[in-house]
Amino acid sequence: MTQTASLRAPGLAEIEALAHQAFAALPDAFRGRCDGLAIHVVDFPDDATLMEMDCETEFDLLGLFRGVGLAQSGEIATGQMPNAVWLYRRPILDYWAEHAETLGDLVTHVLVHEIGHHFGLSDDDMARIEAAADLD
Repeated sequence: MTQTASLRAPGLAEIEALAHQAFAALPDAFRGRCDGLAIHVVDFPDDATLMEMDCETEFDLLGLFRGVGLAQSGEIATGQMPNAVWLYRRPILDYWAEHAETLGDLVTHVLVHEIGHHFGLSDDDMARIEAAADLD
């Protein structure tokens, strides 16, 4: 068997483990404002999400925050689903295959970016948080 024949793409559980590792490495102040946040990893966004986000293909979206952001009020109403970050494994792997960053760094970037939407953070704020996580 050749070396390339034995290679396989990381599965859902492996991406989920990277996401939880990335979340655990974030600064306490950042994680503390994410009480009850669920992290989901699926292969692709569903059709409704693709339409809502005006995606041309199922590979256009790496992640998505769903819920009530702190900038909107931060309070969860009765019956409302909990705040969640969705990471899309196949688009993440596709992006990873074409770029030089490690898979862990990419998962961290997507996770921080999506949680940042919950906080109303700027791109500069998100870059500082990613640098503080320093997973390497």
